[in-house]
Amino acid sequence: MKRIYDFGRRPAKRNYTVSDLKALKGSGKKLSMSNPKDATELRACIEAEIDLLVVWDSQLEECREIAPHHFMGIGSTWKQFGTPNEILSHAIDLMGKGGDMYYTLRSYDVLEMLAKEGIPVQSHIGLIPTFSHWCGGLRAWGRTAEEAMEIYRTLKRMENVGVFAVEVECIAQEVLEAVNDKTSIVTFSLGSGMAGDAIMSFVSDICGEDSEEETPPKHAHAFGNLGRLHQQMYQERVAAMKAFNDEVKAKRFPYAETNVTMHPVEKDKFLESLDKQ
Repeated sequence: MKRIYDFGRRPAKRNYTVSDLKALKGSGKKLSMSNPKDATELRACIEAEIDLLVVWDSQLEECREIAPHHFMGIGSTWKQFGTPNEILSHAIDLMGKGGDMYYTLRSYDVLEMLAKEGIPVQSHIGLIPTFSHWCGGLRAWGRTAEEAMEIYRTLKRMENVGVFAVEVECIAQEVLEAVNDKTSIVTFSLGSGMAGDAIMSFVSDICGEDSEEETPPKHAHAFGNLGRLHQQMYQERVAAMKAFNDEVKAKRFPYAETNVTMHPVEKDKFLESLDKQ
């Protein structure tokens, strides 16, 4: 655990610092990374000793209370802000609230602007769902030599504008193996092989919450089967609601034991008073 001041100038501790992550290059050590969407999932990540977390901006303050020492990335969606200055203000605000890294899909100019302000900037390469229109849909990247070289050139351009880390999604594993040590950028591999400095997977995929999908994403390996439990819970919920509805229609519910009754003799007194009205 490293003693630091966070970007809000508060004394803090972190399991990993920016410097630690940059030092992963060539170390052979692999870190785990996931994206808890609520406090329950966050506590599960902590108990399971997941190394790195990424959360939505609206979650940050609650997540920082629950996980004060975890490296935690935050950011914005492509459409969330219109201007570079809005993005910069958002990044400074979230970093000041305890963020350790800021994610954005916006232009190289925006990436460079954030980096010049001392913000550890994360971007995205390979399959970027937001930009899937440009490549004809959701698909893998880097399966041809030409596309593999384009990935490398993009990484180097990101490196040149100061990007600290990238999510590497669904690129051919051979490409990441070849380029990972040719860049200072910290790589988070999502479906891109073992060469990433950290290995990322979504909580829902890890836990098998979508295990009933006919064609789950190739990178989605379920280590559990919450989908089955969710289906059981749904069926139990429907059965309970149907039983309630049936009892109401049959005029059997509310049951006597669920009702409130008057104190002894109070009913007679009440009815007598009512009759006098």
